[in-house]
Amino acid sequence: MFSFRGCGRWVAASLTKQHHPSSRFSGDSAAPWTPHFDVVVIGGGHAGTEAAAAAARCGSRTLLLTHRVDTIGQMSCNPSFGGIGKGHLMREVDALDGLCSRICDQSGVHYKVLNRRKGPAVWGLRAQIDRKLYKQNMQKEILNTPLLTVREGAVEDLILTEPEPEHTGKYRVSGVVLGDGSTVYAESVVLTTGTFLRGMIVIGLEMHPAGRLGDQPSIGLAQTLEKLGFVVGRLKTGTPPRIAKESINFSILNKQTPDNPSIPFSFINETVWIKPEDQLPCYLTHTNPQVDEIVLENLHLNCHVKESTRGPRYCPSIESKVLRFPNRLHQVWLEPEGMDSDLIYPQGLSVTLPADLQEKMITCIRGLEKAKMIQPVLLQGVIAGINASLRVRHKPPFVISRTEGYIGVLIDDLTTLGTSEPYRMFTSRAEFRLSLRPDNADSRLTFRGYKEAGCVSQQRYERATWMKSSLEEGISVLKSIEFPSSKWKNLIPEASISIGRSLPLRALDVLKYEEVDTELLAKAVPEPLKKYTKCRELAERLKIEATYESVLFHQQQEIKEVQRDEALQLPKDLDYLTLRDVSLSCEVREKLHFSRPQTIGAASRIPGVTPAAIINLLRFVKSTQQRQAALDSLPKTDQHLCNTDKLEDRQL
Repeated sequence: MFSFRGCGRWVAASLTKQHHPSSRFSGDSAAPWTPHFDVVVIGGGHAGTEAAAAAARCGSRTLLLTHRVDTIGQMSCNPSFGGIGKGHLMREVDALDGLCSRICDQSGVHYKVLNRRKGPAVWGLRAQIDRKLYKQNMQKEILNTPLLTVREGAVEDLILTEPEPEHTGKYRVSGVVLGDGSTVYAESVVLTTGTFLRGMIVIGLEMHPAGRLGDQPSIGLAQTLEKLGFVVGRLKTGTPPRIAKESINFSILNKQTPDNPSIPFSFINETVWIKPEDQLPCYLTHTNPQVDEIVLENLHLNCHVKESTRGPRYCPSIESKVLRFPNRLHQVWLEPEGMDSDLIYPQGLSVTLPADLQEKMITCIRGLEKAKMIQPVLLQGVIAGINASLRVRHKPPFVISRTEGYIGVLIDDLTTLGTSEPYRMFTSRAEFRLSLRPDNADSRLTFRGYKEAGCVSQQRYERATWMKSSLEEGISVLKSIEFPSSKWKNLIPEASISIGRSLPLRALDVLKYEEVDTELLAKAVPEPLKKYTKCRELAERLKIEATYESVLFHQQQEIKEVQRDEALQLPKDLDYLTLRDVSLSCEVREKLHFSRPQTIGAASRIPGVTPAAIINLLRFVKSTQQRQAALDSLPKTDQHLCNTDKLEDRQL
């Protein structure tokens, strides 16, 4: 444990792999000392905590900088996690030993799987969260993470030095300058600023700078990024007003109960912390023509609509819904904010009208006629943490492609397509969603995380290994059991099996029928199937594997084709604006220069980069690789004869 003098407030500065209790202290050393860490993470929100914890798990001495330690784990807007698409991301973060899924399993008040009417590839795990409990559990986790130090402070500037020879770029970030003038040096710096980077809060036409309610924005860091050539913009988000629970008439509303049993987010948890009967319900109501009327009559008082910056398309304000979808009734879900909270979150009622009009609009809605508005409206980091740590150790980056996970889809979309609005994940964004399911995130990512990044614990690795071997064994057994269709019909009369089939049916084929699950199949053939029903998750995953067996074979062939394109790496130091020997239009050169794609596959997904340009780029890359391979095959004694060619290759 170290203490530092003159550098503000430090928390839990543990620098060994051993577990230490968290502590808060200020330095008492007589001599000032400039601290140095492997990794510095700026921002203590959801992305920042994941990044900091991931870097520490990988073995790097990590510093997490946040405006206020007591707001770590604070949920700024919707008190929920997961959903369709977003639940997939949570499963993948958990497969890499991330925090949010485990904390949600300890903090939820309502667990439900969305999209159950469709196939398991697009099911969305979702939980309503107790704000207070989540914050407590996240702080407990972060403040007791080995190798992780937490400090309060505002980052105002970056320490820049000359770039390293093996890395491209204008500068190398070597640390940060804090608001009090003190400095912290680091090998890698991760920015997860969230809404704090020159953030603004909007109520009606009133605007004032803030990161979130009660917190100051980060101004100096935004200016530094602009000076370095980064484009700094503002994406609008919204949040609904909070309503007093006792003022709502729930008796006339549609009640939604949680799932029984509740499915945990984390692969290492068999159950969540609370029984289904003790969880809180949610309620459904709708807007009406009176709400539309209030919105339309007061658009002139709405900065959200008047501003030129674009708001979220997939989580729009009620004003945007009324304008885009007139004469419709819109859903409003009334969601609890905690077990002992008197606040209700009206999901779907994001609004930026002045406070008095917000209250008037709320009381027009069924069940909310006497509602009291408590608070008016005020207008994902694990991969960054892993790669920051790998860079310190001079190891190759940990990259998840579009074919491997929704994390890869998200990163690829943002880096190649960009965004002019807050990004929202949907299962439709993934080309291979039948392979990228919530149930198999561990088999896709845990082994890579353990072997390549060192971010996965031994316990999680062993559990994933057991599950993988159990699945392989179970599928093999199911394939080995064959009976005529008539016998299967006698054994399982509930199944809609046609007895006219001439060929025998495997048990795996029978499991594909909607009416059949692993437990029912094991009753028909107790030996050797009974043992596969003892673990609920294993039984469910065998059913899912059987359901998608045939389509997955064809999808795997498509994935291999995409991976061949992704394997063609583009040189990191390629200067597209001055590149010779390749025919590219000025527009294409500018787009490639701005996006800096790492592979031919990523370049092909950039809007405006034509197929012809991709072919020319592909020819250039292959010819360069062939020339380099020929040079590498020359005897060392002949190397001095091709110095000119080598110099040209380096320039390319």
